Amino acid sequence: MSIFLPGQKRQYNFFLKNYTRKPQSILVIGSSSEQIATLLSEKFNTPVDLIVEDYESLMNSKLVLSGESSITVRIMNFDSTDFSNEQFDLVYAQASISLTNRNKIVKEIKRILKPGGYFSVGETVSLRKDYPPFIKDLFDGSNILPLFCEDTEKYYTERKFKVIAKTDLTDTLATFYMDSSKHLKEAERGLSDKEKSYYKKLVNRIGHEANAYLKLGGDKYIGFETLLLMKE
Repeated sequence: MSIFLPGQKRQYNFFLKNYTRKPQSILVIGSSSEQIATLLSEKFNTPVDLIVEDYESLMNSKLVLSGESSITVRIMNFDSTDFSNEQFDLVYAQASISLTNRNKIVKEIKRILKPGGYFSVGETVSLRKDYPPFIKDLFDGSNILPLFCEDTEKYYTERKFKVIAKTDLTDTLATFYMDSSKHLKEAERGLSDKEKSYYKKLVNRIGHEANAYLKLGGDKYIGFETLLLMKE
């Protein structure tokens, strides 16, 4: 089963390699995370909650997961969920929280994690502290505020998470963006004029990101890291 996100299936495999618990409650955060939710539910034989932030993502997730009774999909703000304090043993987020409101999201994740609970996070990072305007435009257009690659551990330890394991998955990005361009072209051929109009913003964003990374030198500035963290 493929995972169509930065980090691809390697974040999930890295998580499994370093996680030794048996969670009873799991939350997955972010659109395009249906495969992850399915894998986690099957691996640990437990129901999974999946949250997305917009109606389009909700409809897409429900379509992909039709017939999957073990996964519940809902719309929620990532920084202000409806979940109870200390509800989850595990929270998994892959390329979904590297946003301008990350601080609030991480605070919310810490609230809903049980003491000793685990957080698997994949972060879009900047490889340099200074980057050119076209990279800033790319980040701004996706509402991303990346951490500097050398600061990720410090960021989470300052927020009372223990770093269990960390790895650099930047080498997955070229494949991810090449696959994005390929799937984008294939999808466009199958869309009606009405659908093309509806998905125009998403299509343009993906195309712009892939072009910036693959052709304009974005690979010198954009990276991806994953960490397995434990709430202290």
